[in-house]
Amino acid sequence: MTPDQKRRIRESFDVVRQMSAPTAMLFYGRLFQLEPAARKLFHNDLAVQGKKLMDMLAAIVDSLDNPEPMAVRLQELGKQHAEYGVRPEHYDMLATALLWALAQSVGPDFDAPTREAWRGAITAINTVMKKGAGY
Repeated sequence: MTPDQKRRIRESFDVVRQMSAPTAMLFYGRLFQLEPAARKLFHNDLAVQGKKLMDMLAAIVDSLDNPEPMAVRLQELGKQHAEYGVRPEHYDMLATALLWALAQSVGPDFDAPTREAWRGAITAINTVMKKGAGY
């Protein structure tokens, strides 16, 4: 990841941090629109689950300059998600829904280079999580 991509992710996430709960709800709404059957994977209150999601994204953004410790955490998370019933194809839907929710929250500043920086980060996250899941 280039310094410019890291900067774009950090700057856009500063906006998202300020509206983390609505961003999480946008994400889950879009995810369930794309894949209604995914709703059954979530047994927790979505507000609680959304906070976990946003906390993890914050930790990932905060670790952009030192990603190795986060990779270990993400592999374990991937393993847990597999136990919950998450399948490899869910990761693509997650990426689509998350990019959409970020774009809605950030607004016009979520330009093409910022979207591509996030797409690259989400792809890397998904790759590490799938590895942890054994996919």
